[in-house]
Amino acid sequence: MWERIYTVLRKEFRSVLRDPRMRMVILVLPVIQTLIFGYAVSLDVRHVHLGILDRDQTPASRALAARFTGSSYFDVVAFPRDEAGARRLIDASDAAAILQIDAGYEGDLKGGRPAAAQLIVDGSDSNTARFVVNYASVIAATYDNELVLDRVLRRAGQTLPVGSVDLQPRAWFNADLESRNYYVPGVIANLVMLVSLMLTSMSIVREKEAGTIEQIMVTPIRPVEFILGKCAPFAVIGFLNVGMVALVGLYWFDIPLRGSFALLSLGTAFFLLSTLGIGLFISTVSETQQQAMMTTFFFFFPAMLFSGFIFPIANMPAVIQWLSLGDPLRYFLIIIRGIFLKGIGLELLWPQFTALLVIGLIVLTFAVKRFHKTL
Repeated sequence: MWERIYTVLRKEFRSVLRDPRMRMVILVLPVIQTLIFGYAVSLDVRHVHLGILDRDQTPASRALAARFTGSSYFDVVAFPRDEAGARRLIDASDAAAILQIDAGYEGDLKGGRPAAAQLIVDGSDSNTARFVVNYASVIAATYDNELVLDRVLRRAGQTLPVGSVDLQPRAWFNADLESRNYYVPGVIANLVMLVSLMLTSMSIVREKEAGTIEQIMVTPIRPVEFILGKCAPFAVIGFLNVGMVALVGLYWFDIPLRGSFALLSLGTAFFLLSTLGIGLFISTVSETQQQAMMTTFFFFFPAMLFSGFIFPIANMPAVIQWLSLGDPLRYFLIIIRGIFLKGIGLELLWPQFTALLVIGLIVLTFAVKRFHKTL
């Protein structure tokens, strides 16, 4: 079995690497696209997931929280009881920001002292974090002006001190809110998906056009062995692309790698399991390389758009959000950004790993079955 797989693997490596243009696509294109996307322009966001940690529990603190809950820019998703709960919301990407109101907030307002409230922002998504800070600052400033005006009107003619709201934004994981810190890890996922889809989608079609598929049909190789032999070279190329783009991100853009590289490799393996399976399935249903190429791009661009790489998934229609659950790129983006920027581990990323494994096994099974039917 392993000898037959190795034979197909060696043949596929020679077929891919003997073309100078294909070597250019594999080795140079990922670096160029990384540099381009590293300076990508950020987009506007709405419906930011917000958690509210209210330690004061007074009418004044609830009034401030109401300013955020009543805004179209924020959707309150949780009310954590302590800092550990708030941290977990940020780490698990369940909330993009936490509004923390400390005890004594109302007392400071009534005493004419600055009432401190802190906005903790997930800085790993710099595009969202930048707008969250701006929105929150406007809301706090508007509320502060209303407090001052109300106090002056009610205390007209009296020289009493007037309190104010002192909101102090703080971004975690990306203190400077650099957009490249958010986009460059996402470029790794997109490049791995694009290259693996392109190469695998044309692998079996190339055999059909060259007339060698008939020779393979009369050999004792089984469909699963043939599929594994076709997948292995492109899996190696996928890991090579991850390493190249990661080095560019680390040493050119100074992107931090706070998590485990071993866990990143495991996530890449699960992601390649799904992308290679999809590419091979496309190859089995296509008759020419042109058909395979067109079908690949027909799948890739919606997958990129639905993944949350460019547009927030929360802003999409409900039907699109449901469709995005079958997009492997969506889960790998969470994994790679969580490992690079947040340094989180498998205890928080296991749902994404599980989803990638399930999708990969399903599409590979379909590819094997389809190839069997072709034989």
